Amino acid sequence: MISLSNIEVSFAHRKLFSGVSFHINRKDRIALVGKNGTGKSTLMKIIAGQLEPTSGTVAGDANLRTGYLPQQMNHAKDKSVLEETLTVFSHIDTLSKRMEQINRELAERDDYQAPSYLKLIGELGELNDRFHLVASDNPTGNAERILLGLGFKRDELERSTATFSEGWNMRIELAKLLLSNPDMLLLDEPTNHLDIESLRWLESYLASYAGALLVVSHDRTFLDTVTERTIELSLGRIYDYKASYSYFMELRRERVEQQTAAYENQQKVIEKTQEFIERFRYKPTKSNQVQSRIKQLEKMELVEIDPVDHAQISIRFPNPPRSGKVVYRCSDVAAGYDGKPVFKHADLTVERGEKIALVGRNGEGKTTLLKLLAPGQQAGQARILEGTLQTGHNVMAGYYAQNQDELLDEDLTVFETVDKIATGEVRTKLRDILAAFLFRGEDVDKKTVVLSGGERSRLAMAVLMLQPYNVLLLDEPTNHMDIQSKEILKEALLNYTGTLVLVSHDRTFLDGLVNKVYEFRDGKVKEHLGGIGVFLERRRAESPDEVIRTPEAQSSASTQYQQRKERERTLRKLESAVTRLENSIEAYEEKLSQMDAQLQSPPAEGFEPDFYRTYEKEKKGLDLAMKAWETAHNKRDAFIKEMEHE
Repeated sequence: MISLSNIEVSFAHRKLFSGVSFHINRKDRIALVGKNGTGKSTLMKIIAGQLEPTSGTVAGDANLRTGYLPQQMNHAKDKSVLEETLTVFSHIDTLSKRMEQINRELAERDDYQAPSYLKLIGELGELNDRFHLVASDNPTGNAERILLGLGFKRDELERSTATFSEGWNMRIELAKLLLSNPDMLLLDEPTNHLDIESLRWLESYLASYAGALLVVSHDRTFLDTVTERTIELSLGRIYDYKASYSYFMELRRERVEQQTAAYENQQKVIEKTQEFIERFRYKPTKSNQVQSRIKQLEKMELVEIDPVDHAQISIRFPNPPRSGKVVYRCSDVAAGYDGKPVFKHADLTVERGEKIALVGRNGEGKTTLLKLLAPGQQAGQARILEGTLQTGHNVMAGYYAQNQDELLDEDLTVFETVDKIATGEVRTKLRDILAAFLFRGEDVDKKTVVLSGGERSRLAMAVLMLQPYNVLLLDEPTNHMDIQSKEILKEALLNYTGTLVLVSHDRTFLDGLVNKVYEFRDGKVKEHLGGIGVFLERRRAESPDEVIRTPEAQSSASTQYQQRKERERTLRKLESAVTRLENSIEAYEEKLSQMDAQLQSPPAEGFEPDFYRTYEKEKKGLDLAMKAWETAHNKRDAFIKEMEHE
């Protein structure tokens, strides 16, 4: 479907990667992995046709339709969520209009063998095929189905996109891509802004997607679920494995071990051979054997070990002072903005040494609560509206914001950033601390403004470690971190002796790390004892359709929703008919009442004949309106009974 041949990319005399060659087939499910900065997004842009490589070629099918979701994009702000999503179908109208135009031209011509006529026939056939391929039988229903699956609530579909965060607008762009049903999906970090339930829905959706998929993600569970092939970029080279990510890691380790063993054995053979040559080089009786050994070495194909990037961060949180047993206690807390609660009746108790995850749909109040727990943090205009929040004895909390990397002073260098905060003996170890976070040599003199997202996240985490906090409040700490860095951070948090409260949607990161889960859902906060796996199983058992909405279930739900909307429309029409007839009856009765009063006090000269004709007409109109009202009333009641029995 698409082939890359000997692709090389260089920037400012620095070679990012070279010799990249691979083929993407129809229905391939590929994970593109590697550390931050290895060139994954660059390679994806080349495949999407948005970037030209320094050298090499990209060849693909002429009619290949590609859907590309970059990490950063511009978002429309002038439409509702549903309207913006439906713009993906605008090309269908263009196709339809062109087909109509061609049909009109063909109807006016009779030169059936003319090249121009035959060309129109060919174009019409091609347009017709494309139309049937992309046209949807229910664009609105399909759009609603996907938006709901990605976490939007039904009453949010008419809200302006301008009222949503960048993360929610990314979901709109993802919905548009899925609706366009391209031949190949290129998704660059689609999991960054998705909560756990939306992630699981997307996994299910992609399982039934018929095209090819190439995805960059640092979510190990997501990769294992949706991909079957792994391409790794490492140290400027590419490694291609027909395996899911976790299996690829095993295969790569085994391969390097085998290569290492083969290399060591070969080196022993080479060493012994060279010893023989040097020992008997000048003995005539051994000359033939020496020459044979020399030729053997010359013909020997040397074993190479795949280079492995062993550079990794080294995190160890300092031992913190001891806090009181109860760290936080929330009693019947309601919190929100401008007097409107995001959640209510929250009862939470955080005890010393616990490791707790806050999970749930974005916008349900996880970050709000985390900020309220953090002393000195500005939670926007969020306030505790009801209830009480108590902080325990000797609590020293360190807070890592979701955009912590963006809060760094861009005028400072890496070293100045930590030097500004550090106090006491730790100041003598700043370069060692930065080296542990992969800032070595000239890196420490870089301005933070030029750092990548991953580098900024590492620096922000280094800043957090400069003080011995006994409580860590972490809001999406793994954003922008590669898989290896996340695993190292997880290990450090497992060894951390203080109290941990974190917001994360990364199931692999949370698994085995937390022992309690607080779920934020529908304005409430619910406690779940046990790890993230126990919570997900419990949620699946309680409400499977909400935990994971499969495309089939979503389709059924969408159909039911459309049917319900149609029934409600019909009922409104019936109600309107009854009301309209009741108003008509009231008008007739009012007119007849006035005329009856006139009849009781007739004028001396009597009534004109028109008066009696009008009177009879009004009486007849009242009779007809009463009969029509009875019919409409019975029809409405019968329809209501029918709805009640469904």
